[in-house]
Amino acid sequence: MNLSLRSRLWLSFGFVILLMALIIGVTMLVFVARGNLVSRLQLQAVVAQLSQRQNIPIIKAEAAQQAVERISEAVGMRVLAIDQEGLIKFDSGIETEAEFSGALRIPSDPRRDIFLIKDLEGNQWLYTGRPVQNGYTLIVAIERQPLREVIGSPVTAELLQALMMSAFVGVGLSMLLAVWITHSVASPLQKISAASQKIAVGELTKITPEGPREVWALGEAFNEMADQVFASQNSQRDFVANVSHELKTPLTSVQGFAQAILDGTVSSPGDQKQAAQVIYDEAGRMHRMVLDLLDLAKLDAGTADFRRERLDLSPLLQRVIEKFSPQALEAQVALNSQIDPLPAMIGDGDRLVQVFTNLVDNALKHTPPGGQVTLAASVVNQRAEISITDSGTGIPPDELSRIFERFYQMDKSRKGGDQHSAGLGLAIAQEIVEAHGGGMSAHSQMGQGSSFTVWLPFAKPDDETLVIQTNK
Repeated sequence: MNLSLRSRLWLSFGFVILLMALIIGVTMLVFVARGNLVSRLQLQAVVAQLSQRQNIPIIKAEAAQQAVERISEAVGMRVLAIDQEGLIKFDSGIETEAEFSGALRIPSDPRRDIFLIKDLEGNQWLYTGRPVQNGYTLIVAIERQPLREVIGSPVTAELLQALMMSAFVGVGLSMLLAVWITHSVASPLQKISAASQKIAVGELTKITPEGPREVWALGEAFNEMADQVFASQNSQRDFVANVSHELKTPLTSVQGFAQAILDGTVSSPGDQKQAAQVIYDEAGRMHRMVLDLLDLAKLDAGTADFRRERLDLSPLLQRVIEKFSPQALEAQVALNSQIDPLPAMIGDGDRLVQVFTNLVDNALKHTPPGGQVTLAASVVNQRAEISITDSGTGIPPDELSRIFERFYQMDKSRKGGDQHSAGLGLAIAQEIVEAHGGGMSAHSQMGQGSSFTVWLPFAKPDDETLVIQTNK
């Protein structure tokens, strides 16, 4: 049976309440029937009326017996006087009731100690008592009624009626409480269920957390999940749109120039060579983009091929400077280095060269002739900190916060915008740095240049592995 949570809670609460009411009712009925509750209450009431100053004359047995009978007549119950050993000395019912055999137990607390004894005829009696003067204990006894008489007695019937009324009231109030508890738990969960169905069809829906603490936490977690789902969906849509846009332009050029060659529009050897060069360049551009996309996919999936080896950053960075020296000379940009000796680290040297190559290349492209680019490396807070600083025009604040986004390209009017970058280099560089357990940030001021900072952890004495962080 596929019942809702609300129905299950209702049935559970109802079953527990009815079961408890039944158990309490049966217990009370058995107690009344078997324990002679009314008789017990009568005994306790009579004993409470007896004064500790009651005196049992011991000079004459006749006077003592008369005193016991007088008390019995006053309270309407059988009264006995026992000595300190529990032996019966005087009994108001000696002429009309059967005698008791043996000694009686002496009650220490008449509110708690109610004992059962049989007379010589087999009848059961309930008794209790309290000490009086002259060393006697005054015992009050009442014959235990048969079960049929107890159940059928007016007092028992009235008591059971009161118990039934209390049970109905208790069950009613309990059901109202069950309704409130069920609503407080099931209602927020139903809202979460409805919101999740809307998210499944692409509608962003958030809920107001309510209910118990656990359900409240579930609501907050649902809202966070909804934000992440839609951020992921938007990122995916942007990714597809950007890939389509980036591939559309080179494909259009390749198709156009190929068609021109086939149609004979481009007939001269020079024009054909130029068309072939365009096709070659655009094919190379698409090839690089596909490789970059494969890199990103592997980094996201945690399947990127990283070497794990101890390496020295200082000579690695120096090789990057030497690699770009010809390009800096051609661009008339001073390429400087300030590389301090750095402790060894664990990582993939080729991947880190890819990071710093991208950063230095970008810095050179966006620095005008006469400017300078500086690569500096030092130990800061027990980690390697590498910065690439240029004296270019800087990055606008609204673009600075997005430069690590995939396919994001800065203003085409800036120098370097005609290089047909797909906007994947910085995204890949950031992924590689984070896979090494480091971080990356950018700072810029318009008219004064930009600075990209990479920090990487040093190798520990027993560190032989590369920390790869994935599933972000």
